[in-house]
Amino acid sequence: MTTLDVVDQHEKPKNFLTEAEMDHFLQAAKSGRHGVRDHLMMLLMYRHGLRETELCRLSVSALDLETARVWIERLKGSLSTHHQLEGDELRAIRHYLRIRDSRLPWLFVSERGEPFTRQGVYYLARRIGERANLGKVHPHMLRHACGYALANKGHDLRTIQDYLGHRDPKHTAIYTRTAAKRFENLWQ
Repeated sequence: MTTLDVVDQHEKPKNFLTEAEMDHFLQAAKSGRHGVRDHLMMLLMYRHGLRETELCRLSVSALDLETARVWIERLKGSLSTHHQLEGDELRAIRHYLRIRDSRLPWLFVSERGEPFTRQGVYYLARRIGERANLGKVHPHMLRHACGYALANKGHDLRTIQDYLGHRDPKHTAIYTRTAAKRFENLWQ
């Protein structure tokens, strides 16, 4: 590999949604035929940095609404943990569970009553991105949006690493390396 083959992270195209774009995206998710479900799916993917398969495998039993926690079972050798659910997430979950018509263990089921697939989540994210006029959105952009949002809020690399389930900090460093928060007050 030559130095010409090495691309610095700053030279790659943007592969995440900003917080303002996420607000548009989540609003657009509400407007679909299954808006309550779709909004909740995208909200959880963003807030918890879920991969498509992690979202698809999320079960109703992973929710503890009394303590406002969700068990995030990570894949790819990542660290599984409990995450706190924020108030808007709890309200969205309760609303969805009231209208959900399934006894299956998975939290999200298709209109055919089957568990969601990675391909279904990908299709859904793409369609919502189009409705929000955000171009081609793919589900992993929401995971990246989570990492960048946490870094911009000033959270340290180790906290973000654990939250996203990364075993190796090199996978998390990009979020803190490019966070605008880190450059605030340099001249004071």
